Amino acid sequence: MEEKFISLYDFLGKAAGGELGKKVFAAAKDKKERYQTRKISNPKYTGKVVTYRPEFLNEYFNGK
Repeated sequence: MEEKFISLYDFLGKAAGGELGKKVFAAAKDKKERYQTRKISNPKYTGKVVTYRPEFLNEYFNGK
């Protein structure tokens, strides 16, 4: 079964911004959490975004 990875935008339902993105990425690296990158293009942003396992994002934002 393929593991699911989602962006902060998908998880939060809005743009996270660079500062929050850096904090989440640093936490993922500290925990040796797996992540992937994905290219996106929309009217507001074109470039790469980092995607994480939903379980990690739940732990990060809900303090579990």
